[in-house]
Amino acid sequence: MRTFWRTPFYVLCGTVVILLISNGSRQNFGLFLVPLSDDLGWGRAVFSVAIAVQNLVMGLAAPFIAAVGDKWGPIRVMTISGVLYAVGVFLISQSTTPELMTLSAGFVVGLGAAGIGMTLPLALVGRVAPQRRRSLWLGVATAGGSVGQFVFAPVSLGLMTGLGSWADAIMLLSIIIAVTIPLSLSLRAGATETLAKQGPQSLSSALVEAGGHRGFWLLAIGFYVCGFQVQFIGTHLPGFLADSGAAPWLAAWAIATIGIFNLIGTLGAGWLGDRLRKKYLLSTLYLLRAILFLIFLQVPVTEASVLVFSAALGVLWLSTVPLTSGIVAQVFGPRYMATLFSIVFLGHQLGSFTGVLLGGVLYDRTGSYDAAWWLATALGVAAALIHWPIDDKPVRRLALKSA
Repeated sequence: MRTFWRTPFYVLCGTVVILLISNGSRQNFGLFLVPLSDDLGWGRAVFSVAIAVQNLVMGLAAPFIAAVGDKWGPIRVMTISGVLYAVGVFLISQSTTPELMTLSAGFVVGLGAAGIGMTLPLALVGRVAPQRRRSLWLGVATAGGSVGQFVFAPVSLGLMTGLGSWADAIMLLSIIIAVTIPLSLSLRAGATETLAKQGPQSLSSALVEAGGHRGFWLLAIGFYVCGFQVQFIGTHLPGFLADSGAAPWLAAWAIATIGIFNLIGTLGAGWLGDRLRKKYLLSTLYLLRAILFLIFLQVPVTEASVLVFSAALGVLWLSTVPLTSGIVAQVFGPRYMATLFSIVFLGHQLGSFTGVLLGGVLYDRTGSYDAAWWLATALGVAAALIHWPIDDKPVRRLALKSA
């Protein structure tokens, strides 16, 4: 009988913790927007641009980093990415000019997050998971990021309050992130057997196959909307609430509430994805997001309305991830899931770039986030329509192999 740390289930558990730290910390950068901008005398667009660049770099680098991971092994690449991510976050605390902030928070953190943030950890889980439980395992892994969002919101606020400085809080945060480095290395024993299995298909053949599949590109376009909505809210909700007269604690607990309720959403999406058509679930999720935004814009901003909105949004927050990544694995197989999902994820990060950047620019120009909220609502309706016609059947190669 194999020891626990040599099993695929340990790989799942370790990946949950890695995503808890990497995704949880990244989703809470918005809490530093106001104190950082006020302390350095910048408008909100400066830090918004840095975070927008981070998301763009993360998306553009992910396919290349994933291809290296598919060829040389994801665990080695995740470890190096953890080093980059921790160093980049530390450098944020030392950045006193817009250029340095863009370099650290944008480029270095973006490169690190491209390997440790979502695509490679999920692809690793997708490869070691039992086929009939793949969506559920992907949901559990994604839930790690949800728990991280809940944990790091009060932690980030507590560090800033306790240390009296956003820079000191960022430095301590980088030390916590460095835990992902040895943790990534520890996954090797549990994943070696699965990763050693090689199929007859080459990476170039997999790219050609996916590139000729219309549903693959519809997934990427739909994921653009997810990125726009998630990163716009994650970065600018604290500023939106501050402008409404809310206390700083409400922003932290709004982000935390989104994270804890997303635990329900991602697990539920993973469970349902093993039983129902994933594309129809995705259409429903995006439509519900649009309806939720529309309602939130019509009600007064109070503690109750913000927390109710955050709880409802949390259920829909990253529920798209196990379903989207699950469709990629279902249609094309898990062998090159890292590379193929990273290309779809590029659409997500282009949306993240747009959402963060437009949120800051529109605010500085109009003094309001209203235009960005309405755009996020309209995009939700569009995404609901885009996912409906996706062909989610396994490609002919897999169908013949199964037969």
